[in-house]
Amino acid sequence: MTTEHAKSKLRERTRLVHAGRDPDQQFGFVNTPIYRGSTVLYPDLATIEGRAQRYTYATRGTPTTEALETAWTDIAGAAGTVLAPSGLSAVALALMSAVEAGDHILVTDSVYRPTREFCERLLKRIGVETEYYDPLIGAGIERLIRKNTRLVFTEAPGSQTFEMQDIPAIAEVAHAKGALVAMDNTWATPLYFPPHERGVDLAIEAGTKYLSGGSDLLLGLVSANARAWPRLRETFDLFANCAGPEDVFLCLRGLRTMKLRIAEHERQALEMARWLQGRPEIARVLHPALPEDPGHAIFARDFLGSTGLFSVELAPVSREALAAMLDGLALFGLGFSWGGFESLVVPFDCTAYRTATPFSAKGPMLRFHIGLEDLDDLKDDLDRGFARLRARG
Repeated sequence: MTTEHAKSKLRERTRLVHAGRDPDQQFGFVNTPIYRGSTVLYPDLATIEGRAQRYTYATRGTPTTEALETAWTDIAGAAGTVLAPSGLSAVALALMSAVEAGDHILVTDSVYRPTREFCERLLKRIGVETEYYDPLIGAGIERLIRKNTRLVFTEAPGSQTFEMQDIPAIAEVAHAKGALVAMDNTWATPLYFPPHERGVDLAIEAGTKYLSGGSDLLLGLVSANARAWPRLRETFDLFANCAGPEDVFLCLRGLRTMKLRIAEHERQALEMARWLQGRPEIARVLHPALPEDPGHAIFARDFLGSTGLFSVELAPVSREALAAMLDGLALFGLGFSWGGFESLVVPFDCTAYRTATPFSAKGPMLRFHIGLEDLDDLKDDLDRGFARLRARG
């Protein structure tokens, strides 16, 4: 058995610890160090004329970026990976690699709002038409695909509202029509949804979230299958939109413990979601791993687990009551992003920007990220918050 064959047989937790590492190339040190710089020197004229060496210029890669790209390619089951300075930058890179002027793309109506804004502003400016579709459409997306449809953009579960898309069904139809499929897979990561096995051509992740785990960096990743990889790599090289070396190093460190952290986020979030289901202040919980959720059947079929993010609809209350609840929370921070060790909550209202599928709620909507604090302390914090909410009516 060759070394590479032996590595391919390793289980997931072991692969996360070892992927992208080669201590023999680092004088025995366990971790690939941070390589900062721009210029790479060549030994002679022939080498510089032919760019005939492993590293040619820092925008084309360093040992630090290559370590994370190699590791993520392994974990995602991809043909290749490129890194970007943020999750949204990774979305933009994936989109720009797939389209050109005159193309039409289909985007799920439940998409991350900044992705929607990129499509409506920048893509529109260069002559790409975006059409939004019902995230529950499944194979029915066939009726929306045109001759110039180049890409179907998916996100499962949906940002904020957590609709579960049938990715394999969408991919089968899209590929039959000659279109690529992209997916924002940040919620599940490849650990809980192997995107390329499920038919996704371009998988996007915000490493800012669970890969980091510390709420202290920005990074995006795009992995591609063999069909989409050449254009993705070419687009990356043309943009030279590079992630910072310190952030890449921290994501490599986060990779080693990501499985353990996500498993704990999953356990805590599921227990919290069930606890919230029993609260009189909660009208409904939006979490696809719950058996009662409308998307649970697809989740159970296609996903290997869930993570720490979900939403709830409160029973109707005044803004004053909502403010009393949220403003007094001690452990839940009011802040965007998620995936770190700390718990977060943000209010949202997506009714203004949903276009294909109007979303309605009778009460305020909240999105929770359940961190790694003691769950009883988190429940106590929310219990006091609900008491403040009820007192204001």
